[in-house]
Amino acid sequence: MGKILVTGATGNVGRHVVAQLAAAGIDVRAFARRPERVQAGVEAVQGDLTAPETLEPALKDVESVFLLWPGMSTGNAAETVSAIARHARRVVYLSAYVPGGDGTAGHYGEIEELIRRSGLGWTFLQPGGFATNTLGWADQVRQGVVRWPYGEASRALIHEKDIAAVAVHVLTSAGHNGGAYAITGPDELTQAEQVRVIGEVVGRAVRWEDLPADEAREWLLAAWGDEAFVDSALKTWESFVDRPERATDTVRRLLGRPALGFRQWAEDHAEDFR
Repeated sequence: MGKILVTGATGNVGRHVVAQLAAAGIDVRAFARRPERVQAGVEAVQGDLTAPETLEPALKDVESVFLLWPGMSTGNAAETVSAIARHARRVVYLSAYVPGGDGTAGHYGEIEELIRRSGLGWTFLQPGGFATNTLGWADQVRQGVVRWPYGEASRALIHEKDIAAVAVHVLTSAGHNGGAYAITGPDELTQAEQVRVIGEVVGRAVRWEDLPADEAREWLLAAWGDEAFVDSALKTWESFVDRPERATDTVRRLLGRPALGFRQWAEDHAEDFR
């Protein structure tokens, strides 16, 4: 098996992809803005996908790429995909799952289309909500009240370790070219229920308080700065009140074991909420 390049190698998902590949004895190269944060013993290259000139050297002798695109727009994605196609044979792209939708929305769908036209062998991983995004509530959990919109919005949040495990499986086994895998966690929980589980795990009573959507929009605009993305996120969260994100069995089918539950994720991250 040839060398695998992992982009976003120190992020929530990428660091687990690197660790799992290294543990399996796979030849892996980590591509990161801060290569000193890559685990010891793994080849690390400094680079940034928003600076395409840094990618070419990292692609030398690479057969497969795990692509995690930074940001909320396509930016120079066309140039990046072209560079990968000049060197590698296949790419596993971390996209997004849009339940009940017509394909993958926004920049995720645009990058998928670039990859389809590139000549590369490809597999798209399309996770639903990331459990790790609930770390954004950590300060409020410590105070005992989480104020956020749409407490009855229900999602099947996925553990980042499962996303990584699926990525590693796809990168290291045959039969996945042209696959688009919708992956979720096993538990369909409302946001208010997620907060309850976190509180139980850390041993603190935490209650949910619905935040009006217009107040949340102001906060998100200040934090994210992208008006279209903020409005799309709020609309998506609202939709999960009446049309919950349903759990898929893709993790079980691919890995031969159940997906990790939200309580397991909360236990793994308990110190982050204390």
